[in-house]
Amino acid sequence: MAGPLSTASGRWKASPLRVSMPPLSRASSRAFQVAKVKHSPPLHRLRNHLKGQRAGFDSSPSSSLLEARKDLATSEDPFDAPTYNIPEKPVTFTEGASYSIIILLGLAVAAAAAYAVFKELIFEPKEYKIYGKALERVQNDSQVRVRIGSPITGYGQESRNRAARQRIAHKTWTDEDGVEHVEVNFFVRGPHGAGKVYSEMFRDKVDREWKFTYLIVDIVSPSQARLMLESYIPA
Repeated sequence: MAGPLSTASGRWKASPLRVSMPPLSRASSRAFQVAKVKHSPPLHRLRNHLKGQRAGFDSSPSSSLLEARKDLATSEDPFDAPTYNIPEKPVTFTEGASYSIIILLGLAVAAAAAYAVFKELIFEPKEYKIYGKALERVQNDSQVRVRIGSPITGYGQESRNRAARQRIAHKTWTDEDGVEHVEVNFFVRGPHGAGKVYSEMFRDKVDREWKFTYLIVDIVSPSQARLMLESYIPA
């Protein structure tokens, strides 16, 4: 501690006080550090606190939902599990051949049906062409109209079955000269009677046109009669 000092002018001037403390001993310094450590929070408490905050963050609803979805995705379906264990029976050569035969037969039937429809719709069969020509000739003949009336309709068979009525009885052949012949038989009916028609036509080799060999109408009702409408006389 310093006291008042005198200067050259004879005045007194106060000097600042200086307080000096004696140096601490080694034991006192160690006791001070221990007291400082006691007042600071321990490290294991800080670690536990951080772990708790991290656990709270991880246990959020979004993370729980993701874990639940993951568990559902990786879980096995108990109803599908037994079917996985059923071994597949190998197909033998006989079974494979039988399946192939069945498939080929089905395709053949379908192709035959398609060909029949195509032939009937696109290409008119010869017997239907001859039937049409003969029916038109009978409808335009005055002798037939007087006996059975008009209009006159034609059909294949005396049946209520539509398919049977549309089926025309016919016969097709080629003679020794290479001339093609078609013979048809069908029924006709008018308002006053009915009859049966017999007709044959051949295809001329010169002009390639169909011509009548004969055309006969047998009137059945109301009275029986036979009418010769066409008869071919070779030149």
